[in-house]
Amino acid sequence: MNRKNFMKSRIILPTMNRRINALSIAALFVICMTLAPWGIAGAAPSSGIKWHPGHYYTIQNWANDDPIYMAKVYKELKATPALRGMQLRYLWGWLEKSPGVYDFSSIDKHLAKLTGMNKRLVIQVQTKSFEADWKLIPNYLKAPKYEGGVFAFRDWGSKTIDGHNIKLWNPNVRDRLIALYRALGKRYNSHPNVEGIGMIETAMGQAAKPLTKVQADKWFDNLIIVQQRMRTFFPNTMTIQEINYPREYLKQITSAMVKMGGALGCPDVYPDEPGLNFRGNQYSPQGAYKYFSQLSGVVPIAPTVEKVNYLNTRGDKKGHVPTVQELLVFARDDLKSNYIFWQRIPKYVNQVLEVMRWKRQTSTPSGGLRSACPKAYPSCIWN
Repeated sequence: MNRKNFMKSRIILPTMNRRINALSIAALFVICMTLAPWGIAGAAPSSGIKWHPGHYYTIQNWANDDPIYMAKVYKELKATPALRGMQLRYLWGWLEKSPGVYDFSSIDKHLAKLTGMNKRLVIQVQTKSFEADWKLIPNYLKAPKYEGGVFAFRDWGSKTIDGHNIKLWNPNVRDRLIALYRALGKRYNSHPNVEGIGMIETAMGQAAKPLTKVQADKWFDNLIIVQQRMRTFFPNTMTIQEINYPREYLKQITSAMVKMGGALGCPDVYPDEPGLNFRGNQYSPQGAYKYFSQLSGVVPIAPTVEKVNYLNTRGDKKGHVPTVQELLVFARDDLKSNYIFWQRIPKYVNQVLEVMRWKRQTSTPSGGLRSACPKAYPSCIWN
């Protein structure tokens, strides 16, 4: 998926026991799944959070239900132990048909297949589109109560509408998004193979009608509220916020994510991207990547390698074409990742699979990535 180049606090929390006996946790999950219908959460399995760091596919969202594409995905997952599962992306408008009426059938279908393979699922709800005609939101959000639900944005220098983002400053939009996560949490938090759930990048886009500072401030305040509520709905599941831009809001976001025990992701792995790598100075705050290295071991770090990252080491294409190994080394060693999501692009899939077969990726369950339980977690479920 085409990602755009839009572009802060170390809080070390006390921790409890780092590890929970795998057999006990497995038993708790069995009890939960026995007490409730499949896919519907019963009692929370424990105070711990499911923790299976490593390499995961990210599926192009148009292909979620493409039988030919997905058949290849499952064949590759089965044949590649270093791939621990996959991330599926769903537009909000695909999941909610009318107020409080949800369609999770696609998630259920893929979760069942992954569970049968002992692989894991990460869900991303997309609240930003990168094409003007995507069905980003449910139709009811277009009502005046929600200010039409979305605002249009352009790429830098573009004269056309290139996508939409939700009007998250509107409390009614915020509350409907919270309701979606509540429904998802009720259904999936206790499922042992649901590894995580996340929100798309913090970059709002260059609004076609410029936003006021009040709107922008409220947008980020409400983003934090959504993430806080999501943590209560998913007490045993990793919750992720992708961060990239604008830099002046990143300290606020990362501080809040640390306090609530959330994970930090990024929609791109750009080794040479100036804005993401910016060290910060008295005039401008640091870039997103600096938070990853500073917060390594405190919260989960989970960036995504997107299609554009296979093409160049910079978003403006002034870098060079990287190898898959180069992207891996940067995400592993510089960003200090626990998870890496590799977008499955047919042109590059063989290169990714080749690297996944190397000893560094096959010698440990985490595929050579950092595996220690984050300090912000009360404990980790390893089974």
